[in-house]
Amino acid sequence: MRFKLTIEYDGAPYQGWQRLAEGPSVQGALEDAVESLTGTRSDVIGAGRTDSGVHAVGQVAHVDIEKPFEARRLADALNAHLTPHPIAVLKSEEAEPDFHARFSAVRRAYKYRIVNRRAPAVLARGKVWRVPRPLDAKAMHDAAQRLIGQHDFTTFRDSQCQAKSPIKSIDLAEIVREDEMIDCRFEAQSFLHRQVRSMVGTLVEVGLGKMSADDVATVLAAADRSKCGPVAPADGLYLMRVDYAK
Repeated sequence: MRFKLTIEYDGAPYQGWQRLAEGPSVQGALEDAVESLTGTRSDVIGAGRTDSGVHAVGQVAHVDIEKPFEARRLADALNAHLTPHPIAVLKSEEAEPDFHARFSAVRRAYKYRIVNRRAPAVLARGKVWRVPRPLDAKAMHDAAQRLIGQHDFTTFRDSQCQAKSPIKSIDLAEIVREDEMIDCRFEAQSFLHRQVRSMVGTLVEVGLGKMSADDVATVLAAADRSKCGPVAPADGLYLMRVDYAK
């Protein structure tokens, strides 16, 4: 049986989603839990390979389990075996045999959180990027609109990115401020490696008055990684949601 899992996790203790030869990973912890539950090692395939330190509110994965299992009970059973990992299976559902968490996805939604204040972010440490200098969130939002649509995103593509093409299409880019918290929201079918963090780093340069919206359009059109602003740290990035065709 194939199951679809919706997963939440704190990415701080892990080297990322993907299982590695050495070091802890979210995928590895989930596969250990499945093996402890079923006695069989199974691949847990995620919709997004989040980097080290990146969090998830709505990561989606699929797993094949040989023994009969009630879908509604699987989440509770896996969570019991995930203790004390900061990983929770929020929901488990039976899926069609051809469902694929990564390749069946039609949209992914990410949020990047910035706390804009001089004082340290004590309670949110490791969960936000603290920028002490005042940011103009409206200017950031206006500049973000230059990223919407289909473009060559080489400027915002990590040098280690393994995607076949730098061409991506951004459906949503918005910057919303509430008091000292600034949320940067992006939606697309898929993203390049570190694309969101690269875009946020450049938009913060706009918020600081170092760049304009026209400058963002220029560096995007340059398709040159050296034109990218500083890459935002992993702490503030969250995979919020993965959408699938009905």
